[in-house]
Amino acid sequence: MSSPQLSLEYRYRPSSITDRPAPVIFLFHGYGSDEEDLFSFAPELPDSFAVISARGPYAMNPFGHAWYALDFNAPQGKWSDLEQARESRERIVQFMDEAISAYGLDPEQVTLIGFSQGTVLAYAVALSYPEKVRNLIALSGYVEKNILVSGFEEKPIQELHVYVSHGQVDQVIPASWAVESSEKLTQWGIDHVFEEYPVGHGVSPQNFYSFKEWLERQA
Repeated sequence: MSSPQLSLEYRYRPSSITDRPAPVIFLFHGYGSDEEDLFSFAPELPDSFAVISARGPYAMNPFGHAWYALDFNAPQGKWSDLEQARESRERIVQFMDEAISAYGLDPEQVTLIGFSQGTVLAYAVALSYPEKVRNLIALSGYVEKNILVSGFEEKPIQELHVYVSHGQVDQVIPASWAVESSEKLTQWGIDHVFEEYPVGHGVSPQNFYSFKEWLERQA
């Protein structure tokens, strides 16, 4: 049977649950990657969850995709197209709604997992629309407050369950940015786990099994 056509390209792994709407994990890759990257997590994620790995909407040359443009040679250091990021935030929300409807998933049991730029967007979606998200796993990323919806602090963000991790020697996104993001979550009253690992810009096996165990505890 062919997969439903949705507004973003994606990979899908069904849940083992067949007698009721299943919980779902949405995966959001980093800059220059695609939906295949984090989908490699799928065989090791709890089989009760449906898993959907989305592709960023902006194609890169010669390959890969992004959620928004970056310029690493900008005069003031790395520049981010925050307007594109806000557009991607809304496209992700639309895609999530489409996927939940198309596959008959449980809208009350939604988990987001992001890596790097995908984490920036996962944070933006969860904090802007906490009513649509239960769990957030933020890997090697940070909170970009400028792409959150106005008035997000007044929403039920304190009900989110959040796991944050970062490499201590990350040369792409400084570990200090993740620390600052953790401090923001505390400031906003969001209970969360924050872990650091002695790695660079990536997810170690220990990191993977830690967030997997954390996710299983949220069930």
